[in-house]
Amino acid sequence: MTQAPAATKATRRQHDREIVMLAVPAFGALVAEPLFVMADSAIVGHLGTAQLAGLGVASALLTTAVSVFVFLAYATTAAVARRVGAGDLPAAIRQGMDGIWLALLIGATVIAVVLPSAPALIGLFGASDTAAPYATTYLRISSIGIPAMLIVLAATGVLRGLQNTKTPLYVAISGFVANAALNVGLVYGADLGIAGSAWGTVIAQWGMAAVYLVVVVRGARRHGASLRPDAAGIRASAQAGVPLLIRTLSLRAVLLIATAVAAHLGDADIAAHQIILSLWSLLAFALDAIAIAGQAIIGRYLGANDSQGARAACRRMVQWGIAVGVVLGLLVILSRPLFLPLFTSDPTVKDTALPALIMVALSQPICGVVFVLDGVLMGAGDGPYLAGAMVVTLAVFAPAALLVPVLGAGLTALWGAMTLMMTVRMVTLLLRTRSGRWVVTGATR
Repeated sequence: MTQAPAATKATRRQHDREIVMLAVPAFGALVAEPLFVMADSAIVGHLGTAQLAGLGVASALLTTAVSVFVFLAYATTAAVARRVGAGDLPAAIRQGMDGIWLALLIGATVIAVVLPSAPALIGLFGASDTAAPYATTYLRISSIGIPAMLIVLAATGVLRGLQNTKTPLYVAISGFVANAALNVGLVYGADLGIAGSAWGTVIAQWGMAAVYLVVVVRGARRHGASLRPDAAGIRASAQAGVPLLIRTLSLRAVLLIATAVAAHLGDADIAAHQIILSLWSLLAFALDAIAIAGQAIIGRYLGANDSQGARAACRRMVQWGIAVGVVLGLLVILSRPLFLPLFTSDPTVKDTALPALIMVALSQPICGVVFVLDGVLMGAGDGPYLAGAMVVTLAVFAPAALLVPVLGAGLTALWGAMTLMMTVRMVTLLLRTRSGRWVVTGATR
């Protein structure tokens, strides 16, 4: 009887070490990604307002295009981790190569669509006559880097599945430094203007993709895995990604609806909403890092036919999610007097943002559970359930959000609807994890 608590403590310590080893580098890599856009904005901003406005529109389109295909990382992580757990590294890397080939095919298709339609796409975003030419230039050049960005997503999934989140961190940091240096040199040194910024980013992105490919190819050769495209494997990767694509599109719809509603509430409300949304996104990086660890750990346990280990890891990660959510919520509340002045000096915007900011702080433990269980079910390859749950969540959120201006409510009510959205997600995810139906063991689901 005395050995059980000791065994439990030892298991918890093991899970804690794994979570920290995977989540901390993953958090660093996640934070490094938006720094690309920040660096471009800082450099292009000195060229003029029209150039910066053009960059803003083009970056929004590029970010949306890439984020839609984030399943390339998620689905690959889960599939590779399962095979790692099963002890079949050649098959794990072969699975990863299928994801990389799929990324290359999708990237080529996106380029074929974006290059000729760039002016029309910019027009849909309502860019001004002065900003539109700069936005079109940036979008057309940057589209050449889309395959690289998608390869990076897929290759990141391979390494995460192999329980390696340090290499993506190193590559992300190196890519950020190279991007900043290239942008300065091409924009000002070569006097290429906004085109130089786009080319600098493209070169950095392809450089990152090349590093990832070298790492994966070396692993494939070391373990005797084939590098050739396999139609059946690519098709299987695409099929696994479809439910996650539906999930991602539903989540993007939630964010778009929230922004549209905030815009209808007034200038102060949309300004405050953008401030709060930027903070919410930053907090999401910390929680998403735990989710990434969950994808890799859960996939490995299930691949090793260790359902009990998977359940125990799930419980421990939920505890981590709640604890980190509480800490983040407290930090938001304590830092609010310093945070808001960083973004605005308008007292109306501050007064509008403050109660909604407190709502965000109070919801962080809920967000912690959602992000963690999202990662657990992704690691289990439970994409169809995640897709269905997110569609249900969107169906609940949309009318609640659209009622906000109809009822004459304000931004706090809108963020109350956002909290409702996260609560619905939490309930659907908890129901699934408690049912045990996600626990499907073996090298493949």
